[in-house]
Amino acid sequence: MSKQKDSEDLVRVGPGTVMGEMMRQYWIPAAMSSELERDGAPVRLMLLGERLIAFRDSSGRVGIMDHRCPHRCASLFLGRNEENGIRCVYHGWKFDAAGTCVDMPNTPPHQDYKAKVKAKAYKVAERNGLVWVYMGERAQAPPLPGIEASLLPESDLQIVFAQRECNWLQALEGDIDTSHFGFLHAGSVDPADVPGDNLIRWTVANRAPEYHVADTDWGTMYAAYRSAEAGQTYWRFANFLFPFWTQTPQGAFDRVNSRAWVPMDDTHTMFVSLSWKNLPASRAALSHTRDLPGSKLTMDFVPNTTDWYGRWRLAGNLANDWLIDRQAQKSGGVYTGIVGIQAQDQEKDGAVPPGVDEPDIFVNVRSGDFLADEKIAWRDAYDAQLRAAMRPLAQAAE
Repeated sequence: MSKQKDSEDLVRVGPGTVMGEMMRQYWIPAAMSSELERDGAPVRLMLLGERLIAFRDSSGRVGIMDHRCPHRCASLFLGRNEENGIRCVYHGWKFDAAGTCVDMPNTPPHQDYKAKVKAKAYKVAERNGLVWVYMGERAQAPPLPGIEASLLPESDLQIVFAQRECNWLQALEGDIDTSHFGFLHAGSVDPADVPGDNLIRWTVANRAPEYHVADTDWGTMYAAYRSAEAGQTYWRFANFLFPFWTQTPQGAFDRVNSRAWVPMDDTHTMFVSLSWKNLPASRAALSHTRDLPGSKLTMDFVPNTTDWYGRWRLAGNLANDWLIDRQAQKSGGVYTGIVGIQAQDQEKDGAVPPGVDEPDIFVNVRSGDFLADEKIAWRDAYDAQLRAAMRPLAQAAE
């Protein structure tokens, strides 16, 4: 098989494709619970190349289904969400959240055949403010994944969606590529200007790290390393978790964060960030990116529209050159001339798969950066940081 064919297989996600069928075996984060109002207007979703609608019925149940009515293919997006179902405005056929036809008012009672009609609908679950969809063929869906951040109580969980104009793999690879941080996000930073307690100084002092990489139960782990102070090594650990999740170094291991790179289709991706928003102030103050030139941890969006690509679009995008400031770029104030971490990142980018039936393999997986004695093996250094970070959570749960 040619490398070009390999690449095409990796980024094609529609029905019947290799990656599309693999990803359909997992639960997929589809929307925030807050996007769907009870008896409110349906929301268009583009997922794995399929045009779907999502709605919340009168009882609070969420339905996700093909936008086409199975009768005459009129779009159910234009339908009436009422009395525990979505009603097609063409002939009045009505479907519940599971896709079952519950009313066929244009057919005489003696000819009614609604029991034989079903819209193409997918299994849906909600947990802690996030709507999940299972698009696979199993009659019984697998358990929801044990992604640690997704297990946080809704009051502690910060959820952010942002659309990216590239395929899912391009976006994901850019996220776990740690060497770009020293240029794209910190290219204008002089190591001499970084406070001694900020580990970013080792990233900008040596922008060419070396790596260790290992396969894991959940996917892959890598450790970028650089020599630091006498006898110490600066480590940056990151993880790829099946099928499209990442964890990148966001500081100490007590930070809980995960990111999904959900394929909308072959050329668009929905970034889904899950993070612990109640980080103690003393730790939040040490955020590595807080004082970087051009950094902006919040995102600016254009207003959502109702088209297939209308949700969570960044204000800086391809159409306006990501609002690049050439003067800031030229002066050295902002290396890229683009403000905002996500805008900077967007500018550049058969068997049951692991984790489908074993959701717990995703629990207790962390990323982060730290200094350690240079004599300690890289996996031992990781394990020590993980144990130290998890112990307070385990004690709090007791």
